[in-house]
Amino acid sequence: FSQLCNSDSIGNVVQSVFASDSPLVETTLYDIAETARRNFEPGGQSATFLFSRGVQAVMAHRVAHKLWVDGDTNLSLAMKVSCGRAFATDIHPAAQIGAGLWLDHGLGFVVGETSVIGEDVSIWHNVTLGSTLNDSGAHRHPHVGTGAVIGAGAILLGGITIGAHANIAAGSIVVDDIPEGMVAVGSKASVRGRASVSFVQTKGTSS
Repeated sequence: FSQLCNSDSIGNVVQSVFASDSPLVETTLYDIAETARRNFEPGGQSATFLFSRGVQAVMAHRVAHKLWVDGDTNLSLAMKVSCGRAFATDIHPAAQIGAGLWLDHGLGFVVGETSVIGEDVSIWHNVTLGSTLNDSGAHRHPHVGTGAVIGAGAILLGGITIGAHANIAAGSIVVDDIPEGMVAVGSKASVRGRASVSFVQTKGTSS
């Protein structure tokens, strides 16, 4: 991270946070393993760790989030800005991201402060989880359920809920709740049937 962000200070922060938080290490290892599995990454998990912009962006966010939760908001925001420049993302440190996020490509990923992303979610590039500027409080950004898949360029706005295992088609603009297991398409997006894409590994299967 020192080289990626052109800052020894950032590298030191990342090292310090991971060294002091073993659950964070476990979550990150799961992120890497799931990204390698879903992306069929040549070179497996080691190559994913070294070369996946999405994995590195999520790692940076997890460090910034830990700092935010611990009350060091200034350092958290500095981490967000420095790593955001390196990875072309803008993820608010307060946003909650569950384990196993596959952030494919990572470029242009924007996430608002009260966003919540569940476990085993898959998201492509240029996705926005933003507000409508009309909402206030603790749920003014989208909440994304477990196993959801969000295509490239999708824009999700406001305090909406994307149900578990739902699919959001590329380029869709979503301003309403999407039920669990359904697919939403278009601008303004509407439900078009059952979701058919999933990267969640069912119990008893292996890649």
